[in-house]
Amino acid sequence: MSTGREKSYHHGDLRSALIDGAVDLVAERGERRFSLAELSRSLGVTAAAPYRHFADRDELLAAVALRALQEFAAALAAGSSETDPPEDKLAAMAAAYVRFAAGRPALFDLVFGLGLDRKHRDPELRTAFETVETELAAGVAELCPDDPGAAEALADAIEATAHGYAALLTDGPEAPAAADIDRAASQAAKATRALIQGRAALRAPR
Repeated sequence: MSTGREKSYHHGDLRSALIDGAVDLVAERGERRFSLAELSRSLGVTAAAPYRHFADRDELLAAVALRALQEFAAALAAGSSETDPPEDKLAAMAAAYVRFAAGRPALFDLVFGLGLDRKHRDPELRTAFETVETELAAGVAELCPDDPGAAEALADAIEATAHGYAALLTDGPEAPAAADIDRAASQAAKATRALIQGRAALRAPR
């Protein structure tokens, strides 16, 4: 039996509401403690309502991951200005990477916990991942315009460094303090500058 609230959703509004609600629940409880039944109750709709828009829980979680990737890309882009030198852009992006992970840990884990098969099978997710990678690649290309191999090595090193600081920061049972987030973001930025300065060492031996 439909509720009055369920009837208030129309023209695709329920789909958006399901994604918004799932984002909130995943952020609050994590992916593994999230259920479609709980989401339905929180929206005041029947347990069957989500299946009109998503085949199953995994498909809804993919939509949540897509939203998270879009937020992630926006956070990376917002960390610097187009007029900044590439070194400053990349350092700011590393810091923004860490801050996003600290601010949205459950969504960050969901994004990076997706299987590669899902990333490659879902065109929207693949495009969203490419958008994130493009943000990083654009800054690196400015530093290594004539050496794609060096650019790829530097991009991989910067991403691994930022991810490492993010993982160390969010790996504990409690949310990190603001001072710890600031410190980790600053360290990620400094490590990125060190990688840029010593990027010749990243070249594969010939």
